[in-house]
Amino acid sequence: MTFSILAQDLNTGAFGAAAATGSLCVGGWVLRGDSRAGLSASQGAAPSPMWGEDVLDRMRAGEDAKAALDAVVGVDSGREWRQLAALDRRGGTACHTGEQNTPWRGSLIAPGLVVSGNLLTGPEVLEALRNTHLNAAGTLAERLLAALTAAEAAGGDTRGLQSAALLVLSDDAPPLSLRVDWSEEPITALHNLYRRSQTGDYAAWLPSVPTRSDPERGYA
Repeated sequence: MTFSILAQDLNTGAFGAAAATGSLCVGGWVLRGDSRAGLSASQGAAPSPMWGEDVLDRMRAGEDAKAALDAVVGVDSGREWRQLAALDRRGGTACHTGEQNTPWRGSLIAPGLVVSGNLLTGPEVLEALRNTHLNAAGTLAERLLAALTAAEAAGGDTRGLQSAALLVLSDDAPPLSLRVDWSEEPITALHNLYRRSQTGDYAAWLPSVPTRSDPERGYA
């Protein structure tokens, strides 16, 4: 039902995630993150709302992505209907894809990067998602948005798209969490929302927001 990407900027340590799907509210369902732990994407035919949080809890406690994912997946009797991707603080990655998810389904993994999806037109969707992110220029957010655009152009979700989301987390910056819960062109709408978030009063206010590295930051 969904394609998603979890990525770490290996230069800055920042984490970024993006997802799109042919149903509503992909950001609320799929993406979870914590700059102290990493990222997760819980999706699939019957996605578990708990999986994404549980794997983050384990990574926050020090487990790597694979150990955390294996622990969460292994005790769930419904795991064949679900898909879970994880990226830990050190760039480690893991993904589980249950066999009951609708083809095409699968994942691609590299250091600091995991892309996954199900109910896709084919493997070319994930290839476009991965390759575009790796080769695109710009900020982490801009590279993720470019990757979503390329994945849609490669075929995307077999039903078309209704929602899209972007999440960027860093110890040194306020969180960026953008969601288009429904649109006839959700990736275009997400691009437009991102541009608005980088200009005007909203962008001017962001430097006053506390961060993990500067928790007492405020107005000068």
